[in-house]
Amino acid sequence: MTTKSSRTALSVNVNKVALVRNTRHLGIPSVTRAALLCLEAGAQGITIHPRPDERHVRGSDVYELAALLKDWPAAEFNIEGNPTQNLMQFIRDVRPHQATFVPDSEDQFTSDHGWTFPQDAGRLQPLIAECRALGVRVSLFMDPIPGQMAAAKAAGADRVELYTEPYAAAATAEEREQQLQVYAAAAQAALDAGLGVNAGHDLNRDNLPDFVARVPGLQEVSIGHALIADALELGYAETVRAYQRSIDAGMAARK
Repeated sequence: MTTKSSRTALSVNVNKVALVRNTRHLGIPSVTRAALLCLEAGAQGITIHPRPDERHVRGSDVYELAALLKDWPAAEFNIEGNPTQNLMQFIRDVRPHQATFVPDSEDQFTSDHGWTFPQDAGRLQPLIAECRALGVRVSLFMDPIPGQMAAAKAAGADRVELYTEPYAAAATAEEREQQLQVYAAAAQAALDAGLGVNAGHDLNRDNLPDFVARVPGLQEVSIGHALIADALELGYAETVRAYQRSIDAGMAARK
């Protein structure tokens, strides 16, 4: 269980690197090179979301990144996606450290909601059990609803990833404070149920410190779009260091 002093890990989602690469047939920018540079700069993990249409990360990227991560035993490989689509075969083949189940439809623009219980319990339970039998930790992408956390644990999940767009979209200080209270309550409910807590979606250098400071037990943040956008200006290494400074600022402000 994460303690008050345990540091929140940064997992870099490299999907948007693949999206740019896929606009041409030159193989650049390299997804594995981007991941390597982020790891060298201190990222604690790499995240990918291989969608069935391969509009960004492709199947070949999954296997190349899995090979890369073998040289980084202290870093974690997180593969996310809908387990009723193409995700499970990747999990069986490469056995990442973590599988994050996300309830996306095949044509969905981006992830925009979490699983719902008890409606989704029946189809998730055997897939969660299979992952755990393979030695793969399972995190469920969830809306910040405290009452859903015990059910996620009952389905077999190890962690939840709190969907953070409502927090990121808060336009005023008052709205942000309200959202922080919502997420803190959801995270505490997850901890009380025996779950670990991850978070992700539209987190950035500006909103990350307050989130880290206020959300209890936050073990990992998965950040892609904003981080890769920043890297276009700052480079991968300086961007990863900047996000780590944001995490450190949040850690220092924890009460």
